[in-house]
Amino acid sequence: MSIARDMQVRIGLPGDTLYQGAAGSISAVAPNGGFGILPNHIDFVTALVPSVLVVTEPGGAERIFGIDEGILVKKGRDVDIAVQRGVEARDLASLDAAVTDFWDQMEDEERAARAALSRLEADMVRRFAGLRTQP
Repeated sequence: MSIARDMQVRIGLPGDTLYQGAAGSISAVAPNGGFGILPNHIDFVTALVPSVLVVTEPGGAERIFGIDEGILVKKGRDVDIAVQRGVEARDLASLDAAVTDFWDQMEDEERAARAALSRLEADMVRRFAGLRTQP
């Protein structure tokens, strides 16, 4: 068994990839608390809670993500992280604004989707009512 110097990390969203690249370490939060992973960490699987996820690249640069709940799977040098929602920020100070903007955008999209669904339901009810009154 050789000693690994880095890990290959993939952070996936439903239908998209938020991040993919090499990492020297990862810091995340599970339901039982925060933890860190280094390249030669034992393989494991854990759930993730909504929190800050930090991926430190081999050169020392930090990639900071605000994530929703998800799951982390480490196997060998590969770390796959699947989350429902996530956003990347330059630093912790800008993460709050990025997460707020992300949630505001999601609320607007959900509001528009609810309005469209209400219009579809109302149209369907009108059509069924029209079928009843026709001979």
